[in-house]
Amino acid sequence: MDTMHAVRGHRRGGPEQLTYEIAPRPVPGPGEVLVGVRSASITPDELVWDATWTDSLDGGGSERVPVVPSKEVSGVVAELGPEVSDWNVGDEVYGLIPFTRDGAAAEFVAVPAAVLAAKPARLDHDHAAALPLAGLTAWQGLVVHGGLRPGARVLVQGGAGGVGSFAVQVAVALGASVTATADAEAADFVRELGAEQVVDYRSERFEEHVEDVDLVFDTVGGDTQERSWKVLRPGGRLVSIVAPPDATKEGGRFFVVEPDRSGLEELSRLVAAGELAPPVDHVFPLAETAQAYAALEQGHRRGKIVLHVS
Repeated sequence: MDTMHAVRGHRRGGPEQLTYEIAPRPVPGPGEVLVGVRSASITPDELVWDATWTDSLDGGGSERVPVVPSKEVSGVVAELGPEVSDWNVGDEVYGLIPFTRDGAAAEFVAVPAAVLAAKPARLDHDHAAALPLAGLTAWQGLVVHGGLRPGARVLVQGGAGGVGSFAVQVAVALGASVTATADAEAADFVRELGAEQVVDYRSERFEEHVEDVDLVFDTVGGDTQERSWKVLRPGGRLVSIVAPPDATKEGGRFFVVEPDRSGLEELSRLVAAGELAPPVDHVFPLAETAQAYAALEQGHRRGKIVLHVS
C-alpha cells in the first residue's frame, strides 16, 4: 500500500493527541479526486468538533479514528477517481473539505470533486488555503443568510478575527458601509481591510457609536450578540456563527458553513479583482501541526494559521 506523511489523532483530545507519522495514502472513490496537498489551514475549536472525530455533524454517529485534521486545502490534483470529468491531473485547486471526512494535514487527501474550485491565480498555496472556511463563512453569512445588498450598513462583531477579517472585506467589496469591533491594537489592521469605523470593544460600547444597521455579522456571541439587537434597524438581520440568536426576536439567523464550489468561485472573483486578500498570521511546517493548533489557543491573531505541506 502506498504511504504518505500525515498528522493523525488516534484518540479524542487537543493538540497533544496529534502525531506526525507515516499513514496509508488515500485512494479516491467515485466522484472524488486525490489532491496533492501544498498547504492546509486550521480552525479554532476544530479538535473539539464532534464532526472531527465521528461520521456525523452532531456526534451521534460512529467514531472514526485515527483522523487527519484541517478542513481547508490548496493543492494539485494528483489522481482522478471514477466518474470525475471536471478536473484533470495537474489542476491547481482549493476548497473546504466536508467536516466528517479526513482533512488536509497530510501529503494527500481524497476530496469530493464537486466541492473544489480552481485556485485563485493571484494567490500562492499558503494564502489560498487560508480562504475556504473563513471566506465561505463570510460569503454565506452575508449574502445567503444576510441578504446583503449594495449600500447596506453592516456591523461585523470581531472584525480582526479569522472569519471577521473576511466578512469586512467581502461586505466592502459588495458595496456595504462597514463598522467593525476590534481591540485598539487591531484597529489599523481592520481599517486597512476596508472598515470605515472601528470600535474598540475593550474601552467602548458599540451601541453608543452605531445605529440603524441593516445587518450584524456576529462572530463573538454572548452579551455582544444580545446587545447587537439594539443597533439593528426595523427589518434588519442578525446573523451569527456562534450561537442561535434570541428566537423571540425577528431577523435572527444561525448557520454552519457548508462546502460550496459556487461560493468559492465568487470569492475567487473578488480575489482576482483585488478586493479580497486572505490574511495569514503564521505558517507552520506540516511536522509542527500540533504546535500550530496550540498557537490557535493563544488568543488574538490577525488572519489564519496555515500548514505548509509541500
